[in-house]
Amino acid sequence: MEKQVKDTHQKALDINLDKGRYGTLAEIGAGQETARWLFRVGGAAGTVAKAMSAYDMQFSDSIYGPCQRYVSRDRLQAMLLHEYRLLNERLGRSRGDDTLFFAFANTVATHSFTRKQNGHGWLGIRFQTEPHGEPSQIDLHVHLKGQDSVQDQETLGILGVNLIHGALYLDRQPEQLLASLLDQLSTELLEIDMVDFAGPAFAAVDNRLMALRLVQLGLSSAAMFGPDGHVLHPADALYKKAVLVERSRFRPPTRLNMDMLDCASKAFCEEPEVDPDDVLVLSEMTLNNLMDGDDIDVQDFLHRAEILCAMGKNVLISDYGEFYRLAAYLFRFTRRPIGIALGVPTLAQIFEEKYYQDLDGGILEAFGRLFRNDLRLYVCPARDRDSGEQVAASSLEVQPHLRHLYAYLYQNGFIRELAGIPEEHLAIFSHDVLERIRRGDPGWEQMVPEVVAAIIRRQRLFSCPG
Repeated sequence: MEKQVKDTHQKALDINLDKGRYGTLAEIGAGQETARWLFRVGGAAGTVAKAMSAYDMQFSDSIYGPCQRYVSRDRLQAMLLHEYRLLNERLGRSRGDDTLFFAFANTVATHSFTRKQNGHGWLGIRFQTEPHGEPSQIDLHVHLKGQDSVQDQETLGILGVNLIHGALYLDRQPEQLLASLLDQLSTELLEIDMVDFAGPAFAAVDNRLMALRLVQLGLSSAAMFGPDGHVLHPADALYKKAVLVERSRFRPPTRLNMDMLDCASKAFCEEPEVDPDDVLVLSEMTLNNLMDGDDIDVQDFLHRAEILCAMGKNVLISDYGEFYRLAAYLFRFTRRPIGIALGVPTLAQIFEEKYYQDLDGGILEAFGRLFRNDLRLYVCPARDRDSGEQVAASSLEVQPHLRHLYAYLYQNGFIRELAGIPEEHLAIFSHDVLERIRRGDPGWEQMVPEVVAAIIRRQRLFSCPG
């Protein structure tokens, strides 16, 4: 029997009627929409110690301290720390023995007609799971898609209740907590592109897996984490950066993967309009890259993530099958040059018109979206499996009616060839490496970088025998 989803009214009432919970709500930028739900359903006096909004910047700074941006994670952190500290200082002795305290906060900018921008904001909750215990915390960033401020306010109120309810009652089921954030909402109203679980309640949570779940559950189309495994806010990570992306399965990362990325990075950084100090390199895996049959093998994903992090890579997970959609995502956050490293077989797929049947302008519309804002493709040659001959971007054959289009893109530098990749590495394929690992064939170790081989052996990744 399918579990019934509680509506916002029921969740707010659950919170209010829980005599063991007590907390504060501080909301800036969209009204006190979450607090309004708790007061609307009744019984809030038993749960809400304080609800407030410090809209004026001077008032806000006097309470939480100055900050460079008011809609930011730094401001959210300051709000949560301040409100949670006050709650414990003022009520810890009188109520701390039998009460679990929480502090909820958000700082938001809703839809702007004057700037023609959608809203966005930070929400978070700091909470106890045992009396006098150390707090745990959930931070998230949301993009709002409402057509006006009123719609965004309604969305934020429901999302706030979902977050509080999830933290208080689903902390031992983080994936279910994540899914519950969309209860009574839809992806037409919002996108959650970052979530971070921290503290003793989430000691066993791997935020890299939570980043994957964000995309898999449809809460976001993409999510990122850094070499240290910590989740990244895409807008902050990509802001004013030139971006180089390599898309692959990385199962495992092979010598060819690393050669391709190293050569593309060298070529990209030599471009006159690219500042090497402002380049962000991303290793991208799509949901399709991660699928094993009809589902995603979580352990397999974490093995890939473990290796990429150990190699110092920033990882992007997306559901952007088409490259023009990936480009549109990156263009949201930066206007600096963008490079994509890929092989000849993938380039050939890009010229298959079947992928663009849902676009009115077909392949021309897709390429118009892909190659705007100074994007270029860095193409690694491949070895033809039948003839054994090397196929480069300059010799790739496309459909006859697309040859002039291909020639235009190639001759104008939108498609560029990569040089310097050892020819013997062109015969390395990740699926072959994976099969060798699983059957105990030691030849796989010569097909991956030494650091990758060491990690796989040490941690017995990909079913590597002992």
